[in-house]
Formats: sequence, C-alpha cells, structure tokens
Amino acid sequence: MLKVRTYVALAALVVFGQSVFADQVTLRNGDRLTGTILKSDDKALVLKTEFAGEVTVEWPAITEINSAKPLHVALKSGQTLVGGIKTADGQIEVEPANRQPVSVSKDAISSLRSESEEVAYERSLHPRLLEGWAGGVDLGFALTRGNSETQNLNLAFIADRKTTWDHIGLYANSVFASNDEPGAIPGTTAESTQGGARYDRNFAARGFSFGEADFETDALQSLDLRSVLSGGLGWHAIKTSRATLDFLGGINYTNEDYSSLQRNLVAITAGEELVRKFGAASVITEKLYVYPDLNQTGEYRAAFNLGTVTKLSKWLGWQNAFGDIYVTNPPAGKQRNDLQLTTGLNVAFKH
Repeated sequence: MLKVRTYVALAALVVFGQSVFADQVTLRNGDRLTGTILKSDDKALVLKTEFAGEVTVEWPAITEINSAKPLHVALKSGQTLVGGIKTADGQIEVEPANRQPVSVSKDAISSLRSESEEVAYERSLHPRLLEGWAGGVDLGFALTRGNSETQNLNLAFIADRKTTWDHIGLYANSVFASNDEPGAIPGTTAESTQGGARYDRNFAARGFSFGEADFETDALQSLDLRSVLSGGLGWHAIKTSRATLDFLGGINYTNEDYSSLQRNLVAITAGEELVRKFGAASVITEKLYVYPDLNQTGEYRAAFNLGTVTKLSKWLGWQNAFGDIYVTNPPAGKQRNDLQLTTGLNVAFKH
C-alpha cells in the first residue's frame, strides 16, 4: 500500500512539475494552454505543445502570459528585455536576471522570441553569403520524329537571396530549337541565351538603390552579345507576404555586337516588377522594362516577361514562361520582335 501511495505521489509530482515549468497562455474565453512559447508578433503567438505540436493563437485573444524560461521581449518603443515573464494586474512583468522586474502593457510588446528563435532571427539579419538562397531550375524538352524531325530545349535558372537590408538576384535562360529535316531552311529555328545579376540595397522602408548587369545573345537576330550595365533607384509600391510591386528608374550603358555592326549607347532604364502569390501553390511574376536611347531620339528597346509556377510537391512544380524583346532598330533584314513561349517542369531549391 505504501508503494502505491509513493508511485501516486511521484506521478503527481511529475505532472505538477511539468505544469510549473511549462509556459502558460490564458485566453479571453478562460482556456489555458501549456507548452513552450516559441515566438509572437502583434498578430499571433506560436506555442509548442506536447501533444498538439505547434499551436498558433491570435494575439488579441490572449489575456495572460507566463513563462519561467527567459524570453526576448521587443517593445514597440525599440527597447529589448530578456527574462521570464508573468502577468500581474493586467500588466506583463518581465523579470531580467539580477534586475528589478519591468512592467509593460501587452499592447506595448511588438514580439516575443525564445532563445532558439532569437538565434535564428539574429542569423537571418546577417546571413553568410551562401545562406538564404531560394530559387528553381526550369526544364522543357520536345522531340518529334517521323513525318517531322524537330527538337526543342529550354533551360532556365533563377536564384534570390533576400535579407532585411539587401537582395541579390541571379537568372539565366536558354532556348534552342531546330528542324532536322534534310534541306530544311533554316535548320536552327531558335538559339538565344540571356543571363544576369542584380543587387538591391534598401535605404528606407520603401526605397532602394540597385545595380544590374545583363547579357544576351540571339543567333537568329545576328546578335553576338548585348551587354547592359544599369544603376538607379527603386520604390516598393507594394510589399506584403502575398504580393510585391516595384518601380525602378535609372540609367544604363549598352554595348551591342551584331554580326554586321557594333553599337555603344547610353539609355534610360524604366521598369516595373510584380510578384503575386495565388493560394498556397501558385506564383505569377511579371516584368516590363523600357530602355529609351539617349543617343538617338525615338529609338528604344523593350523587354516583357510573364511567368507562372504551380507547385506539384514541395520541390517540384509546373512552369510557363512568355517573353518578348523588342528593338526599334535591328540590323537590316532582321525582325524587331523576338517572342518566346516555354513550358515544362520546375525544380525548386532552398539553402
């Protein structure tokens, strides 16, 4: 009988000890949740529970917060406190080590972070150059044999690294198509490659500066290489988790090497870029740039790109891309427009 009482007492002590050392959140309807507070902002709090995993609770629904473990408490005033927290008389008391408790209102708190979340947050502010990259590789291929002899290959690559302060973007794409029928003219029906890099640096909540280098070849337009170096300022007109819309303006230096001529010119850079998420699986991107030539009034180059990616799994998706490059003054006998429409698989990656 004594052993049974001992076991019951030990079990009660374990349960009681878990409730004492666990974080606790009380809601407006009287419910209480226990677990480990991971993080919060002024919209929601994330609590890791033993049996339900991570639970997200709306911040306005919370009336009391108690945590014995130290939390990093960021206030809207800009001050940061570190310590255990408890609720007393409707105020949140932060208890820093070896210091007097500091009492603040719940509305004055902009975020809470556990020690592990604080480490991750600090690392996200100053990631190493090879960290924080996300992007994808597009692949499309078509082949016909029999009554027709054609092949078509398109490859594309895009990678982005965004931090609180800056953004690095890399891209490359290539399209090749041929008609292999004996005597077909032309035998090559598409052969173009584009690639480049851009660096943005935020100097305000909405404003940023940018520098960019773009390169392009197009065999059917007799373009051996077009090099464009651009720089200027941009504005985040829309900047949310679901959509971004940027307007950019500046100046560029362009060098064009065609088979029959060479041009060097200074032009204006004016453009806009849109990224919009639809649901949990689809993203649409759109870009439009115009480059008016400052050397010859009335001459310009324009580039338009529209793409969609729909996720089929965590890393695999289906992509569609449309592009149009327009030049007002191509070499004699060449078309002004070059249109491209590609579709295929998208393989996403993160690092």
